[in-house]
Amino acid sequence: MGDPVRVTSAHYPERPWLKAYPSDVPAEIDVDGLGTLADLFATATARYADRPAIRCFGATLSFAQLKAGAEAFAGWLQAQGIRKGDRVALMLPNVPTYPIALFGTLIAGATAVNVNPLYTARELTHQVGDAGARMLVVLENFAGVVAQALPALPELEMVVVAGAGDGLRLRGVLITLAARYLKKAVPPYSLPPGRGTRFLAVLAAGRKAGFRPLPIAPGDLAFLQYTGGTTGVSKGAMLTHRNVMANIEQTRVWFGMRDDEGPGRVMVTALPLYHIYGLTCCFFFMVRLGACCLFVPNPRDIAGFVKLLRTNRFTDLSGVNTLFNALLNHPDIGKVDWSALEYVNAGGMAVQAVVARRWKALTGKPIIEGYGLSETAPVVSINPRTLTEWSGTIGYPVPSTEISVRDAAGAEVPIGEAGELCVRGPQVMPGYWRRPEETAKAMTPDGFFRTGDIAVLQPDGQLRLVDRMKDMILVSGFNVYPNEVEDVLATHPGVLEVAVVGRPMPETGESVVAHVVRRDPDLTAEALRAFARKNLTSYKVPREIVFHGALPKSNVGKVLRRELRDGGA
Repeated sequence: MGDPVRVTSAHYPERPWLKAYPSDVPAEIDVDGLGTLADLFATATARYADRPAIRCFGATLSFAQLKAGAEAFAGWLQAQGIRKGDRVALMLPNVPTYPIALFGTLIAGATAVNVNPLYTARELTHQVGDAGARMLVVLENFAGVVAQALPALPELEMVVVAGAGDGLRLRGVLITLAARYLKKAVPPYSLPPGRGTRFLAVLAAGRKAGFRPLPIAPGDLAFLQYTGGTTGVSKGAMLTHRNVMANIEQTRVWFGMRDDEGPGRVMVTALPLYHIYGLTCCFFFMVRLGACCLFVPNPRDIAGFVKLLRTNRFTDLSGVNTLFNALLNHPDIGKVDWSALEYVNAGGMAVQAVVARRWKALTGKPIIEGYGLSETAPVVSINPRTLTEWSGTIGYPVPSTEISVRDAAGAEVPIGEAGELCVRGPQVMPGYWRRPEETAKAMTPDGFFRTGDIAVLQPDGQLRLVDRMKDMILVSGFNVYPNEVEDVLATHPGVLEVAVVGRPMPETGESVVAHVVRRDPDLTAEALRAFARKNLTSYKVPREIVFHGALPKSNVGKVLRRELRDGGA
């Protein structure tokens, strides 16, 4: 066992947040004693073999079955020549295939690249190509997009296509009507000979080949978690096993969870696991406790989601503001039994006060809000577990985490003043994948990660977010980067100039607004949106398009997005 990581702040030496810690929460955690995600997998599947790990489509996958499937997938990867550090892309929603392929990738020593299954071929090509992934696992519903992207991905050797219920057929479990419905939604696709195979065939081949355990170190790369960071094109945040394991432990001790609390604990897992929030805070956290994840494959189906809540007992629920708001507005939400619910956590975007009040009135439980980023695996701060009313803050820094709020020149501002929130701790990434210049921009000389968010450290140690420094737009908890949307719209022959900004929107937090100067006077908003839908995931497509004779610019010709935001149409 190593010594705890001791964070000695030269910036806020008294670390006022520590005074607010519950008595059983340590100031630091023992990072060196945590091991790797492979160790987490081995311990959990041995200790909790007979417990349910996943519930989905009305069926259950035990920890023992998860182990068998993951080792079969790992055995297949090894037989394909996948070596330590090779990248495997996972383009999957919350279906049982995901945890099997994920842990199989990790125990084989490979690096997992989480991919949004709703990506267009253009977006997929950028991410998978940038990562240099050799293998990709995709739900068959989205295989057509992969087929479109394949000609531009010569390094991608094999596409593994999974059915919605494949992970549940490890022991011959029948697929329910829900999974069969998803099967009907599969568009036709065609993969080139030799570059596609089925997930169940992979598992069969992997069982035959056998899995050979190999040493994995805490500093090895576990994930390339793609994000725009605070600006620019999507890039891979490098998260090591140590980063993620540290964040799991930071969260565990904050909530005071013990290993014997797993039985009967059920996390409603609606947040997509390809997003770092859902991955760490829902999935890995529950695996650590030996608890069960109730998968929600399509949380946008609010009627189906509410029905799932009505027919299942659950103790934990994590979400974003827009999800809570959608649930609150469904006519059957009052029929859900909330009596077993213990914790409700929120992140990804700011929780609105009206949503928090309505949620507490409905369920009797407050929303415990936190804050994090892909680059911090993700948790930086959380409100106390003893919270009785929503606080409107993002809580206190978790153990072994140091924060510094700084001005534009990099000097720390006094407590109570606004500045850029900077973070240092064992959960902070070592950098961006193959982008040393971007890494240098994101880190301060003394090793803090610059979040790009403006915050205030309050006298009692709580953090309050004020605003974002850059022009990023947040739609239902997902980042939209104006440069990317502008680049796509600008390729339309009828567009002369374009600038993209965000506009407050109650349903989604923000909506994407494109301000356009037309080259073709006959270009319509409907035609331009249709063009955007071919190249952008739905949440990035502008909800509103405003046409102008000219865009406001600075004296050096830079488009003034702030004027467009402040002036509206």
